[in-house]
Formats: sequence, structure tokens, C-alpha cells
Amino acid sequence: MRPNPIPTDVGASETLPISALLALAMTGFTAILTETLPAGLLPHMAVGLDVSEPLAGQTVTVYAVGSLLAAIPLTLYTQGWRRKPTLLVAIVGFLIFNCVTAVSTSYALTLVARFMGGVAAGLGWGIIAGYARRMVVAPLRGKALAIAMVGTPLALSIGVPLGAMLGTTLGWRMAFGLMSITTLILIGWVLWQVPDFPGQPAEQRLSIARVFRTPGVRTVLVTLFAWITAHNILYTYIAPVAALSGVQGRLDLVLLGLALRRWPASG
Repeated sequence: MRPNPIPTDVGASETLPISALLALAMTGFTAILTETLPAGLLPHMAVGLDVSEPLAGQTVTVYAVGSLLAAIPLTLYTQGWRRKPTLLVAIVGFLIFNCVTAVSTSYALTLVARFMGGVAAGLGWGIIAGYARRMVVAPLRGKALAIAMVGTPLALSIGVPLGAMLGTTLGWRMAFGLMSITTLILIGWVLWQVPDFPGQPAEQRLSIARVFRTPGVRTVLVTLFAWITAHNILYTYIAPVAALSGVQGRLDLVLLGLALRRWPASG
């Protein structure tokens, strides 16, 4: 059975709404940077939370777990919601849980905040692509999607080393605080520039069982799980390895070099 194509919505633009699409890209950028920011800050977070560096590394892992567990269920649950409020729920989630991470002195509370931040990211990732395609007429959907998804490689190549540099210079709590400030700006951007669209009619909504029966979905999920696991192992241990190599003072450059080496695969 073929999936229903996304219809052309009333109000879909015949030109690319660059500002609105970049707001979606910024949402993806925020989701990825929120996930990977601890990678360059693990030694500082370990000291601040009074735990070992491997335990501090679990702040990356639980975020990824939250995203993985929430993406499909929350996307399906919110199918009938209007798109703009749904996007704002995800972004406000980043704001709340990054603020909690910035001020928390409890390791357990930090893990909860990171997990819930991952849940917000799962919701955000579940709607960005479809939202971008609904903004424009059919011939422009590919270009719209490309613009909306550009935040991911930018976060990995620029955001992670920049976050490490800021965290080293200003402190890891300030790095998460700055993330919260940029998220406030993003909320205003979305309210101002991003158009709203209705949710899907009840007869077009999919159940979780139907999604999992779709050919290829289970394979994609297993592959994604393996990639995320490897990805988070790498980010969890890169700071300790850099320390053993004597370059912990330039972890920002190590992360930049890693991201640039991965750029062709990400692009």
C-alpha cells in the first residue's frame, strides 16, 4: 500500500519562504547541538556534578534514548494537532530542559532534564520534514526540505566545537544558558515567520502498528539505533581520549577536525 501523498495545502507558497524554512533549520540545529554539547564539556560537567567522566557522558546517551523512544509515538499522537503549536511545544521543551541542565547541581535531575530534552527533540524531528514540504507547492518541496535540514550538518561541524570553546571559556553552565537564550530567539522567530497548517484529518492518521508494518521501517530503525549508539559512544569518550593525548586544552579544535572530516558523509 502506497503512503498517501502530502496534498498541496491552502496557503502553500509558490516561492521558497526562506525565513520560515531557516527557522525549521534552526530548530534542527538546536536539537543536534543540545544533544552533542556535552561532548566537549564532559570534564567540566563531571566536576560540576561531582561524578566521573563516563557518568557525565551518559548525559549524551539519555538524550539520544529520549529522542529514539519518543519520535514515532509523539509524531503519531500529535498528527491531528496544528503544526505551529506542535513545533513550539518541541522548542519550548528545549528551552525548559536546557535551563534545568544549566542550573542543576543534581546528577539525577540533570539526567531527567536531558532525557526530556531528547523527547522534545524526537517530537521536533518528527514534524520538521513534513512541515517544510507543506509550506510550498509540489515542485519546490525538495528544495524546501534541503533548506530545512541544513541545521544538522551545521550543528555537527560548527556548533559542537563552538560549544566546546564557549564552555571552556565561560563554563559549561553558561554554554547551556546561551543555548536557552538562542532558543528564546527561535521561539520569537517561529511566531513571527512560520505559517501554521492544520493537523491531518482523522481518516489519514496512521497507527503505530501500521507504521511498523510499513516495508523498510524496521530496517531503518535498527540501522538508526546502531548509528546513534556508535555516534554517542564516540562523543562520550572523545574528551577523555583527548586528555590522554595531551590536547584537552584544544578540544574545540579536535571536535572541529572530526566534524570537518565527517562533512562529506553528512552532506
